[in-house]
Amino acid sequence: MASILEKLEKILEKLGNMDRRIIFILIALSVIIPLTLNLIFPNPVGAEPSRDMYEYVDALPSGSDVLLSFDYDPSTMPELQPMAIALVTHLMRKDINVVGMALWPQGASLGQEVMSSVADSLGKVQYEDWCNLGYKTGGGIMIVRLGSSMNAVFPTDRDNLSWDEIPMLEYISDLTSFDLIITLSAGDPGIPAWVMMAGDRFGVPVGGGCTAVSAPQFYAYLQTGQMVGMLGGLKGAADYETLVGIQDGQAVKGMAPQSIAHLVIMSFIIIGNLAYFTQKKKGGRG
Repeated sequence: MASILEKLEKILEKLGNMDRRIIFILIALSVIIPLTLNLIFPNPVGAEPSRDMYEYVDALPSGSDVLLSFDYDPSTMPELQPMAIALVTHLMRKDINVVGMALWPQGASLGQEVMSSVADSLGKVQYEDWCNLGYKTGGGIMIVRLGSSMNAVFPTDRDNLSWDEIPMLEYISDLTSFDLIITLSAGDPGIPAWVMMAGDRFGVPVGGGCTAVSAPQFYAYLQTGQMVGMLGGLKGAADYETLVGIQDGQAVKGMAPQSIAHLVIMSFIIIGNLAYFTQKKKGGRG
């Protein structure tokens, strides 16, 4: 028994002193191999904020108006762009009018890419079924202005077409004209500004999507009813793709390499701690 323990201690000591480059290689392989093999894990969706978001959107009647704010930039595209595609697909399939905008400069371009590609695949027409108002600076203060007059803040859309020339905006006057506001948020301004200004001040239902690292801080908004639902990180995006029925969605594809990479990292954390305590114990005996 003692010899077995000694062998285990030696193995743990070797693992603890492993060249970090080997660890980097294993992490890389844990991502590359699942992507190469197109490995897809089952993605069951339970009673989660992502399901709450889906059910709220699914309950909206055809012809509803939804404001979708693309509040992120290319650095967070891997998590937030799949959310945007899944949400826009769901909204347009239900014949819901989508008005896009952005509180981040590059968000307007990213939103245009999503809305135009989904619209083309579903036969939706710009300015009749969807439009992109573009980017405006100002954060929370600008949202307050939208609560008074949308036209005053966005006299033209992203392509400089006059507000009055866009048919789908005929009955849009301010934020209260919308049945739902959804913000895809990578930071500030983002979810907090929309919840406090649009939701609390003007009483418009607010839903959101965010990066995985920032999701925990927004659960309080869900518990208080200040948000109707939330998509958190790649898992939230994968949940929505699953619920909407998007086959081979980017988020669902990304879950396998992410899960395997997390398991590899956790394994090395456990090995590192065991090696540390083994060496510490050996030092105490010496």
